[in-house]
Amino acid sequence: MATQQTRSLARFMMAPSVILLFVWMIVPLAFTLWFSFLQYNPLNPIRDGFVWFSNYKLFYSNPAFFAAILNTLTIVVSVLVITVVGGILLAMLIDQPMWGQGIVRILVISPFFVMPPVAALVWKNMIMHPQYGVFADIARFFGGQPIDWFGQHPLTAVIIIVAWQWLPFATL
Repeated sequence: MATQQTRSLARFMMAPSVILLFVWMIVPLAFTLWFSFLQYNPLNPIRDGFVWFSNYKLFYSNPAFFAAILNTLTIVVSVLVITVVGGILLAMLIDQPMWGQGIVRILVISPFFVMPPVAALVWKNMIMHPQYGVFADIARFFGGQPIDWFGQHPLTAVIIIVAWQWLPFATL
């Protein structure tokens, strides 16, 4: 059991990390709020001025803003559900004793180490391509028509790619 002195020492030693993390989060947030009230042009930063809430009015008057919010929420909720449920099921599956368990575990967590731009390009050009992709070959094998994922169902394609990328994290 920790004594009061060791607890105080632990808090004292953690304080610099906590303060640094706090500053690391607050400073960008403060700058973001500051620039949101400015008419700011990065190419000509001298000619800026306060416009207060005009930038926010501009966003709220644009119908594409609400569509973007809805798409973002759809992606976040879908990826969260897929990764949490799939991660738990996958973790329970690979926890069972089996031959080659170490290799299976490495293969399961390997998507987590692929950089997101590389993963997107691999999925777009090798897996979801409407003519040459793996999904197109599978659809043709079963007598179906290939799907142009990024042309017909772009939101679903993004959800699949992001969920594939983060599923290993939820599995761990």
